[in-house]
Amino acid sequence: MPAYLDHASTTPLHPAARQALLVALDEGWADPARLYREGRRARMLLDAARESVASDLGARPDEISFTSSGTAAASAALLGTAAARRRAGDVVVVSAVEHSCVLHAAAHHEQAGGRVVQVGVDAFGRVDPAAFTAPPGTAVASLQHANHEVGVLQPVAEVAERLHAAGVPLHTDAAVTVGHIPVDLRALGADLLTASAHKFGGPAGVGLLAVRTGTRWRSPGPTDEREGGRVPGFPDVPSIVAAAAALAARGSELDAEGPRLAALGAELRGRLPTLIDGVELLGDPSPDGSVRHICAFSCLYVAGEALLDGLDRAGIAVSSGSSCTSDALTPSHVLVAMGALTHGNLRVSFGRDSTRADVDALLAVLPGVVREVRARFGAADLDPTL
Repeated sequence: MPAYLDHASTTPLHPAARQALLVALDEGWADPARLYREGRRARMLLDAARESVASDLGARPDEISFTSSGTAAASAALLGTAAARRRAGDVVVVSAVEHSCVLHAAAHHEQAGGRVVQVGVDAFGRVDPAAFTAPPGTAVASLQHANHEVGVLQPVAEVAERLHAAGVPLHTDAAVTVGHIPVDLRALGADLLTASAHKFGGPAGVGLLAVRTGTRWRSPGPTDEREGGRVPGFPDVPSIVAAAAALAARGSELDAEGPRLAALGAELRGRLPTLIDGVELLGDPSPDGSVRHICAFSCLYVAGEALLDGLDRAGIAVSSGSSCTSDALTPSHVLVAMGALTHGNLRVSFGRDSTRADVDALLAVLPGVVREVRARFGAADLDPTL
């Protein structure tokens, strides 16, 4: 039976989001900046969506802006803070395992003459808060809330407290956690937070940007009157409304969904080593060390591309390589930073539609695919199961 197990990349539209989208397509199509009736109606929907998202994230409505993607939100967060704090310095600090959108923004900053400092991680992919320091001249730092590939949670609150003592603001990429675990901007202590709607059941094309009151921020590009001067251009009101509906619905589901998805992940991690020889489980296996919907592992003596091909032919969808560049199947910078095996790695991620049958379908196919690939590439003598 086919199984979609790549929900961390994107997940199907939540039923609440679909319903909200259909209504908003009829009611929120007009320009929310206009004062006539249709414009006022669209503005009311936009304002209500903003208030809903702010409530779900522990923020104020005027701290929330909507962008065209999570990537656009993360770039704006990092580069906008760096631009506003030029007098403080030109250093941007990032962890070595940030999503590529953050690393690309940091590289852009460096190409423009700024400096970038990367902080390493341990074998689980987690930074040491004591090592995540801000050198003199730091404008902003960025530390993900949880890792996109192995799911490990980062010590954001502790790092934020240390950075604030040095007068440095912190951005956190919460695309992995928003809609999957409770996320409160002020409890985290982060000054900026970003997320992406299509990862929690909203439509693609909506990013969330939260900039806390008092945080120095200036748009790194041209601005207009939209979104408080943070995001130029006509907002996609129907999609924003749908994103807010998805986030609200996910919040009401977390108490039930969290343990269920944790059980699926635990079962997968428990059964893999008994079915396949030479499996390396990745990330922190402790219950509170990682998000519950991601399980990552590597299979020795095989290539990730070959595993994907074999699983896809059986109707099983997972990801491999870097979670953000898997179309090129380049070695994962996350796994390199962890010192883990960079070949034959797979990331399985669950969503609200995932079931025990999906785990069974994957494990019914994966051992045979691994054996086939090992035999094809002459590694059969390394696999005692052959």
